[in-house]
Amino acid sequence: MSEAKETKPRVLLLMGGQSSEHPVSCVTAAGVMHAIDAEQFEVIPVGITRKGAWTLVEEDPRDWSLTGSDLPEITSVSTAVALSSNGVETRLIARNGDTVEDLGKVDVVFPLLHGPFGEDGSIQGLLEISGVPYVGSGIAASAVGMDKHFMKVIFEAAGFNVGPYVVIGNKEWQREPQACLDKCDVLDYPLFVKPARAGSSVGITKVDSKDGLAAAIDFARAEDPKVIVEQGIEGREIECGVLEGNGANVARASLPGEIAVESPDNAFYDFQAKYVNGAAAKLTCPAVLSDEATAAIRDLAVKAFDAVNAEGLSRVDFFYTPEGEWIINEINTMPGFTPSSMYPHMWQKTGIEYPELIHRLIDLALERTTGLR
Repeated sequence: MSEAKETKPRVLLLMGGQSSEHPVSCVTAAGVMHAIDAEQFEVIPVGITRKGAWTLVEEDPRDWSLTGSDLPEITSVSTAVALSSNGVETRLIARNGDTVEDLGKVDVVFPLLHGPFGEDGSIQGLLEISGVPYVGSGIAASAVGMDKHFMKVIFEAAGFNVGPYVVIGNKEWQREPQACLDKCDVLDYPLFVKPARAGSSVGITKVDSKDGLAAAIDFARAEDPKVIVEQGIEGREIECGVLEGNGANVARASLPGEIAVESPDNAFYDFQAKYVNGAAAKLTCPAVLSDEATAAIRDLAVKAFDAVNAEGLSRVDFFYTPEGEWIINEINTMPGFTPSSMYPHMWQKTGIEYPELIHRLIDLALERTTGLR
């Protein structure tokens, strides 16, 4: 492929992936492709199948959604692709049968991947080794942001209020399941049993008594052998988006948003409420808070971003108790990024529209180098 006419950055959009959040990633990519400025960037859509194969996405992903009977899926591998680096630049190489083709330089990667093997430092490590800039956090911050156990350890060390929790490891559950159940007795019901390293509320169960605890742990273990059991917290669910500052400038936080589940069919803000049943939850931005509370959560969100050494973007989720206490729930280093997702919605209410937000994130990635920083 000739590069004589290439005058704008070439952005490789990675979508799909090997986690259960594969369809969400595809829909996220569809939203970005709708909004990205084609006059500013040349976009190369690349999908990763559930088995880890990389392929050019030849169909138009912009029609993908989560509301139909068939969820979007990267399946066919008609043209397999791979990144190739010579230490100076990174190029995209395609193989179709016995034919190998150089598809040209890749300037930046936008890894629109959610969950393990995409949001947990795995793909970030590959891109670091390949020497290509990418949107979002680096290896360590991505790994910490994916693992709810280590995330809480970091936040506790940084002085945040963290709700009570218990971690159940894989071998621990295999050796002594009853002991694992018993150690959860220090927590007050209801409990939320979660895969430690999953997102989009996949594999989560709300448990009201010990009778349902073992089944909930097994359900979570289907997603991740490491499980975290959290004590339910009475409070409003308030979120803040964080956007890295250019150069040495500090990160900034969006206006906060609030999630309130209103459907009796949803016990909490689960996958159905997030992506399928639009009437299940009410999303309000800006959240109705005092000026003091709004300033407090925006400050805490930036501190959480800095505590894990995040880059690019993050969404930080809190509980706001009736006593006026902020309890951090989690940080998402690659939050839902469809046009209707909370992260871009909060920034739209703060004054940055979706296309501009995409542009800023790519510019931030191009500004950074790979390697230690």
